[in-house]
Amino acid sequence: MSTGTLKYSVAIVMDPIQSLNIKKDTTIAMMREAQARGLTLYYCQPRDLFVREGVVYAELTPFSIDLTASPFYSLGEPITVPLHTIDVVLMRKDPPFDMEYVYSTYLLEMAARKGALVVNRPDSIRAANEKLFATWFAEFCPPTLVTRDMKRIKAFIAEQQFIVVKPLDGMGGSQVFQIKAGDPNQNVILETITHYGQRTVMAQRFLPEYKQGDKRILIINGKPYPHALARIPAEGEARANLAAGGKGVGVDLTAREYAICNAIAPTLIEMGLMFVGLDVIGDYVTEINVTSPTGVRELEAQYGDNITALMWDAIEQTLQQRGATV
Repeated sequence: MSTGTLKYSVAIVMDPIQSLNIKKDTTIAMMREAQARGLTLYYCQPRDLFVREGVVYAELTPFSIDLTASPFYSLGEPITVPLHTIDVVLMRKDPPFDMEYVYSTYLLEMAARKGALVVNRPDSIRAANEKLFATWFAEFCPPTLVTRDMKRIKAFIAEQQFIVVKPLDGMGGSQVFQIKAGDPNQNVILETITHYGQRTVMAQRFLPEYKQGDKRILIINGKPYPHALARIPAEGEARANLAAGGKGVGVDLTAREYAICNAIAPTLIEMGLMFVGLDVIGDYVTEINVTSPTGVRELEAQYGDNITALMWDAIEQTLQQRGATV
């Protein structure tokens, strides 16, 4: 699926390269396809970005990968250049989405204003909190409450009888609690997760369908990949996340899931969110992941597809629309 139509430079902003899991990390798949297309590849961490006289610079390290070698990467000599002189910048830093992450998006936005194509668009990463963004499409969400007020959450529990509650900045299933009406631990859970009413959280009606899979759907430039990764929870585990021991099983998208993707896609395209991970349980969207979505490697292993080639094709189309040299 590699086209190699354009030759351009790519900088990947991410966690330390040595921390990547060569068997599971989606960023590895992105690197592999970019290298197959003959692109010029650089890597940096958020700490390598800085502003001088209104220009964003980056200390970039050239690299190549060989997944049969150990280590799997070879690094060249770092260079420091204005970031906007790089054609494409991939933001693949994993959460937590803390203030340092926010600062990085400000710097990336400055580079984008000077011409770099940043994927995903940094101002939209800021705007689209991965939990709260789902509520933009309330018709596809389960009954949901976002608040820091414990009394409101208690009333929501009484109304729904069984809920999950989670922080807005969590990842990998961390700090996700189930609460049933009458649970004697209700108060301590709410005090803990809201920091006694000082932290905003999301409460949603419990969806028993999670046992059949919390599905990850990949949407690339507004188009869903036709298979989802159904993350099945481990025995005795309330969370389906792979990070919490869940098992990933490939399944075809349902008509309902296509309808959800088609309804959300125009907003994603408008916001420049080119690579997105939609989380669906049963008939409902629970999260929309825009920072560093995963699931590619597991789906590629099951279906034999080159999923990230779809992303690079979309990037090349965007560059061509901008007038890049073929």
